Amino acid sequence: MNENLQKAMLVGMYLSKYDQQALQILGFESFVEAYNTIGLAIKAKPLSIRNYRDEFDPVFPNERKGWWKRPMFQTRVDMLNKYTHLSFEAFTDLVKNIIYQNPDVNLIEERIEFEEDNSRTFAKRLITGQSAEQYFKDNYQSVSAFNGLAIEDTTRMGCGFDFRVLHDAGFYAVEVKGLEKAKGGIGLTDKEYKTAFYLKENYFIFLVKNFIENPFHKVFRDPVFAMELDFVKNERMIKQVSWNASV
Repeated sequence: MNENLQKAMLVGMYLSKYDQQALQILGFESFVEAYNTIGLAIKAKPLSIRNYRDEFDPVFPNERKGWWKRPMFQTRVDMLNKYTHLSFEAFTDLVKNIIYQNPDVNLIEERIEFEEDNSRTFAKRLITGQSAEQYFKDNYQSVSAFNGLAIEDTTRMGCGFDFRVLHDAGFYAVEVKGLEKAKGGIGLTDKEYKTAFYLKENYFIFLVKNFIENPFHKVFRDPVFAMELDFVKNERMIKQVSWNASV
């Protein structure tokens, strides 16, 4: 069994064992949203995660019967024996470790954000962002301007966009956004907006929508000047805290 299917099996066991509690801690409104979003993040089919959850359901006390009419495969039994003793907190951390792209850093960021504002939205935002980026990698060539071209991941460069699509005259800049539902709002940071303003028709927003049902995408070229978008500047005062020491 490949690594992605092993991850999907573990997530399925986690969703089966902790049911609504698991959805709540990860920030998802439904199992379908969890399957779609996590599936993209770990490169597994959403249906695989659902099937694994159903296979584990007869073992755990939830309202679903699951696949109770057949013996459990040995790989599932082995996983139960290995992980079923974990507490909810430990199992949640394990699941985040296999979903988050940079768990060593992301788990620290999540902890700091929770301590600052008691927010539980970090997991969903991060997983949705990762899922949208993977969706883009899988589907970018469906955009006519990108067809046949190579991409470069720039998410860690802090350059105002997530990917470069390389062409003979240079590159297109692509900022990937994820949206839970089919309709909603999107935002650009000041750096993203200024970069889009400067690059104009060489800047694209690739918006992945509707994780809650069935993801699809929409593309906006030259978004600052696009007729479909009307960005409004939003300024707010942020308290800046620094720590100083004499040396």
